[in-house]
Amino acid sequence: MKAVSTTKAAAAIGPYVQGMIVNGMFYSSGQIPLTAEGNMVEGSITEQTHQVFANLKAVLEEAGSSLQQVVKTTVFIKNMNDFAVFNEIYGQHFGEHKPARSTVEVARLPKDAQVEIEVIAIVG
Repeated sequence: MKAVSTTKAAAAIGPYVQGMIVNGMFYSSGQIPLTAEGNMVEGSITEQTHQVFANLKAVLEEAGSSLQQVVKTTVFIKNMNDFAVFNEIYGQHFGEHKPARSTVEVARLPKDAQVEIEVIAIVG
C-alpha cells in the first residue's frame, strides 16, 4: 500500500489521505470542490464540478494514473435536479472514455458541497 498526497489538490479535511495505491489500483478519497489552498468554490454545480475534476486529475497524476485509466466512479450529488448539467460536465472531462459509475443523491456533503466524486483507476 502507498498513500498518495499532492499539494495540487486540497488536503484531506479529516483523518484520511487523498488516495491509496494497492496492487496496481488507485482508490481516491471523495473529492469536493475545494481549491488546492483549501477554499470552497462557490457557485453552481457547473463551477463546483469543474473544481472536483481539477482535484481528481491532480491526485490521479500524483498516483501515476489519469482520467482515461479510471474504471469506476461514485458520484454523490446534493440535488438530482442538477443531474443533467452535472452529466454534461462529467462527459466533457471523460470524453469517449466511459467508466462504470454510480450516482447517489445525498442530503448533505462536507462543507455543504453540491457534488463529491471518488474514483478507482489503474496505475501505470
